[in-house]
Amino acid sequence: MHLLSISDLSEHEITRIFTLADSLTYNQGIGPLKGKTFVLYFPESSIRTRITFEKGIKDLGGECILFPPDSLDKREELEDVMQYLENWADGIIVRHSDFAKVKELSHHSSIPVINAMTSENHPCEILSDLFSISKIRENYRDLVYTFVGPAGNISRSWMNVAKVMNLDYHHVCMEGNELGENSLHYKFHTELEKVLVSSDVILTDSLPDHLRNHDYINKYQITLERMNLAKKHAILNPCPPFFRNEEVSEDAISSKYFVGYPFKKNLLYVQQAVILSCLGMVNVN
Repeated sequence: MHLLSISDLSEHEITRIFTLADSLTYNQGIGPLKGKTFVLYFPESSIRTRITFEKGIKDLGGECILFPPDSLDKREELEDVMQYLENWADGIIVRHSDFAKVKELSHHSSIPVINAMTSENHPCEILSDLFSISKIRENYRDLVYTFVGPAGNISRSWMNVAKVMNLDYHHVCMEGNELGENSLHYKFHTELEKVLVSSDVILTDSLPDHLRNHDYINKYQITLERMNLAKKHAILNPCPPFFRNEEVSEDAISSKYFVGYPFKKNLLYVQQAVILSCLGMVNVN
């Protein structure tokens, strides 16, 4: 099985990944990936996703071979690249801006291809975040999720998981950043304060260059004052890398609302669970 987008998963499959991730937090001495090799395509700038994929594979007994993503931009057809890799690899993990390349690799592959981030989406990151939220809020499927920021891979992936898991998802930004039509699982707004009062989980992403301006930041930056408008026990989950006093203020990050750095610890276990699920290895005990 490949994992290219959260939209490709069912509610049952996501729940199974979460159950497997939960068991992996207590079973790190096992070696289900012993004798298996994974080819990884990651840019040098990647930090959290790359560390947790490499460590996660090695902790389960597997081996990694790392390439820069521009290795996939050569003249050689991806079909030919994939056919050769299948001789030696048990799975491919790709972080590349072009989602079409990841899809093409999977089209020609009989081994799992896992999307570690594209400009279109970021499935493993958002699965991990939702899993982490489920560990601190048992009623996580009843919460109101609000993403504040432009259309992009993070906001789109949250929309995807909202549709699969039946979440109440709101998107706040200036007009022109709509991800789709308003529906049961996606509602677009341009006024922030009106949405915050009914929000439990506030989500952000780093801003593109054209939005790092006073007008945008003044209207949409998540500050402590604005977090105080949210529902009781609301949490702030900025997608790293976040930048203080751009999409989030210094005082919001320093507040009780920020989920904290250990929140991302589960990225390791969820990505391990994704790998094992794609290999059809759903029992690790």
